[in-house]
Amino acid sequence: MSNGIFIGLGTPKPTEPTQKPQAPLGLGLPKAQPAQAPAAAPRQSGIRIDVSAAQRIRKLLEDRGTPEAGLRIRVRGGGCTGLKYDMEFADAPAERDRVFEEHGVRIYVDPKSYIFLIGTVLSYHQGLLESGFKLENPNVKKSCGCGESFSV
Repeated sequence: MSNGIFIGLGTPKPTEPTQKPQAPLGLGLPKAQPAQAPAAAPRQSGIRIDVSAAQRIRKLLEDRGTPEAGLRIRVRGGGCTGLKYDMEFADAPAERDRVFEEHGVRIYVDPKSYIFLIGTVLSYHQGLLESGFKLENPNVKKSCGCGESFSV
């Protein structure tokens, strides 16, 4: 044995000094900056209209003979989980409606419904067995099995 190191366990590593380096007087060591969490994505405001929904709304309005009208979206009480969507065509917005226009079509939303719809994207899906509008609402916490109602 030499210097208190066990033989056969490999070569000893040099010992590190136990004292921290001293900075010149009055300067101090630089302070570590606290780690910053990545910024959260900003919450989307308004209601977006997907191209697929705009094409379908435009076609339905033309077939109806009112191409200048829009689609009214409301949130009402009801359904399995407390709230449900309601849609109908409207020739013009009501006095306090918020109007969202994208891809040449308009959506009208009353102020109470808007609170539940902030950040929602309206799209249209067409499949073999069913087709229809879909509201992709980031505020929904729970929805029923049939997809007709939701809660926030």
